[in-house]
Amino acid sequence: MDVHLVDGTYELFRHYYAVPHEANATGQEIAAARGVVRSMLGLLEDGATHVAVATDHIIESFRNDLWPGYKTGDGIEPDLWNQFGPLEEALRALGVSVWAMVEFEADDALAAGAAMAAADDRVQRVFVCTPDKDLAQCVTGTRVVQLDRRQRAVTDAEGVVRKFGVSPASIPDYLALVGDTADGYPGIPGWGKKSAALVLARYARLEAIPRSAGDWAVDVRGAARLAASLAEGFEEALLFRQLATLRPDAPVSRTVDELAWRGPRAELPAVSGWLAAPDVLERAERLAFQRGPEAVERV
Repeated sequence: MDVHLVDGTYELFRHYYAVPHEANATGQEIAAARGVVRSMLGLLEDGATHVAVATDHIIESFRNDLWPGYKTGDGIEPDLWNQFGPLEEALRALGVSVWAMVEFEADDALAAGAAMAAADDRVQRVFVCTPDKDLAQCVTGTRVVQLDRRQRAVTDAEGVVRKFGVSPASIPDYLALVGDTADGYPGIPGWGKKSAALVLARYARLEAIPRSAGDWAVDVRGAARLAASLAEGFEEALLFRQLATLRPDAPVSRTVDELAWRGPRAELPAVSGWLAAPDVLERAERLAFQRGPEAVERV
């Protein structure tokens, strides 16, 4: 079996800014949530059998206690923020497993889910459906891969190296050096993508980088300046790496069997109503009929 783990937060943001805004009969903005639900139906119609969607039920997480500048929900459009709950409700009604994170982030759930699924010998491939660079650290060979559904692009471990210049295991160290403006931490002054990739391709981890540039076995422009900057900000670099490291202990489903799609729930007719999407109910029921009670892989 294949397992598809979807970044619901990314999908909701993407649809919010890609589709025309629309409110339902009660005045609730629902266009983005409806778009994500239809997208998940499309994933199922394309053959996916085991699916989970991770969301940031609350934008803030334990990382906000570690770094005061870490991202918050400030600035999110109210009409977008107000669709998180309805999206989670609609996906559950569709019959899809939902991992709504409170203390952790959706990215942590995807990492934990990928580890859980990869530990099951029955699983052939795990598709982590997001273009988010943080999730590159979860990629393992050709078995756990990232899938950018919009670009129809699959990135395996070799693809991570081609894209970032470092292996998946070094992605947190890479992000610690270059920073992540989306998540709100700056990285180490002077370090850029090229210098971080060159040094980490040789040393892999922050602790393994010699403190003196004279000891570096790699030719990097401005090495002395970079080494001094890292030495001065080393404790911050370790903290940034902690922020970038995804948590495999986030609360997700216990087994891949819990991710099997077995058709829509009884709530879907009502949900399709307030989504103003009768096609969602029709498509879900048709797909369940086509697959039949034994269509979902259970071995």
